[in-house]
Amino acid sequence: MSNWTREDMPELSGRTVVVTGANSGLGLEATRAFARKGAHVVMACRNVESAEDAREEIREEVPGASLTVEALDLADLDSVRAFAETAIDLGRIDVLCNNAGVMAIPRSETADGFETQFGVNHLGHFALTGLLLDSLRAAPDPRVVTQSSGIHTNGRIDFEDLHGTDDYDKWGAYAQSKLANLLFAYELDRRYDELTSVGCHPGYAATNLQRRGPEQEGSRLKLAAMAVANRIFAQSAEAGALPMLYAATAEDVEGGDYVGPGGLMNMRGAPETQRSSKRSYDEDTAERLWSVSEELTGVSYD
Repeated sequence: MSNWTREDMPELSGRTVVVTGANSGLGLEATRAFARKGAHVVMACRNVESAEDAREEIREEVPGASLTVEALDLADLDSVRAFAETAIDLGRIDVLCNNAGVMAIPRSETADGFETQFGVNHLGHFALTGLLLDSLRAAPDPRVVTQSSGIHTNGRIDFEDLHGTDDYDKWGAYAQSKLANLLFAYELDRRYDELTSVGCHPGYAATNLQRRGPEQEGSRLKLAAMAVANRIFAQSAEAGALPMLYAATAEDVEGGDYVGPGGLMNMRGAPETQRSSKRSYDEDTAERLWSVSEELTGVSYD
């Protein structure tokens, strides 16, 4: 296990970083770290008001931090396209962090009729990356970092029922979406030599992500149990953001890498390069998922 910390990040002045879900949890901590190193960070968030509050919080800690807030709802492809149009003004994007997500929620659908976990965690980021491809290519050494989860090891891509209309299990749907994240990250790296695409996972980090499922279910008992588990077992969101920061900035990162905490059961600790599940490296599945994702989103990569 390495001893890498955010203090080991290189200077990022002159670089532009886009972080989805930058208003809380891992995204907020990553944004804070990028800003401290001089990057201009675009905080791409569904809740703009919350993002603006987070921006002011960071500015109090990092005077002169270069931060802009833009609306992005990954559950609505019209919003994804609108964000991509505003991003043209950036000229170039050096790093895209596909970080936002939902976890283990009751079945619902996005504005476009996708099962929400698959739609937000995978399809929204697939479309976003494709629409930002020209801006990424304009950078000298662009990186795309896609946040997965250790739970991807339980995932299978059910092409016959991608949206869980016949049989929905909230944890199974989450695992499928997180496996899709890695299949996409690796396939993106195989297809484009001019950019570096990396997958990562935070281990077990205490964020608001764990609250959404119990809240949507209206289960106070599950909410209380999750809060206790977070206090006892989880590392902080600041620590959980380290794999994403390492994947986005470390000089020894290579395309197709998978970065996660190297401590106990890969749930906590300093970041290191790891191996993901055997299924995540299945190129036939990745190519099929890519084709299906283009068809569903209407976003084609040239």
